[in-house]
Amino acid sequence: MSAAARLLDLRRERAYVADLGRAFAGALVFSIPLLMTMEMWEQGVIMNRWRLLAFILAGLPLLYGLSYYAGFSKRRGLVNDALDTAVALAVGFVTASTLLILFGVVEWNAPPREALGMVALQAVPGAMGALLARRQLSSDGGGDGGGDTDEEEASYVGELFLMAAGALFFALNVAPTEEMILIAYKAEPAHALALVAVSILLLHLIVFKAGFAGQEEADRPAAAFLHFTLPGYAIALGISLFALFVFGRIDGHSVAGVVQTVIVLGFPAAIGAAAARLLV
Repeated sequence: MSAAARLLDLRRERAYVADLGRAFAGALVFSIPLLMTMEMWEQGVIMNRWRLLAFILAGLPLLYGLSYYAGFSKRRGLVNDALDTAVALAVGFVTASTLLILFGVVEWNAPPREALGMVALQAVPGAMGALLARRQLSSDGGGDGGGDTDEEEASYVGELFLMAAGALFFALNVAPTEEMILIAYKAEPAHALALVAVSILLLHLIVFKAGFAGQEEADRPAAAFLHFTLPGYAIALGISLFALFVFGRIDGHSVAGVVQTVIVLGFPAAIGAAAARLLV
């Protein structure tokens, strides 16, 4: 191997180490609210393991999609995106286990089932943060216009996927809390309808009117409302229902109670859907 080739390999290794360090920083920044939430600790212990498995399995395609559109390294391609997904999950597991041990939440003598449950539940949001790290924490914003990311060329389905990712990330921060149930049962039907209207309005304004960097431009407001805003809100509601189901927050509740709880959680989820293009 020539000296030039060795130097190139060394630079690539150093760049990857920097990307990996940034991934840990992203995992920490994005998952710290959940890591310090008591309800998440409890859910890791009491959650049915098939629901936890469903959550992780549902997170895998989401993480792969984030790797495709962002990724914590500049390497692109089917294999590299899959490797980034696997490494991001590992980063999420290491970050969650380390901090939960430091917080005294996971003790050395804890039953393996409980310890693994708490860590596994926190690993997916940590992995999301790891994959978004290059876009959010890099000095060049994750790209130099050289095509190292496919986010700017996302198809319509890709745009909806990014909305789903943003909705899930925001929903996870509040879905396990008791306040979602409390707000839902304190709200009257008029409050729920008003919250739906405000959620849709804010989603549309944030994406198309607020002037944030990374937003989409709406040349045809009516078409944009039908093609992006309404589907985005529907996605936010679907993500909210899934999150509430995973955390057991809809078990034993009436249909009306479930609907109102989904609407309440749909509010932050809609904000997350709108902010997705700002994050990625």
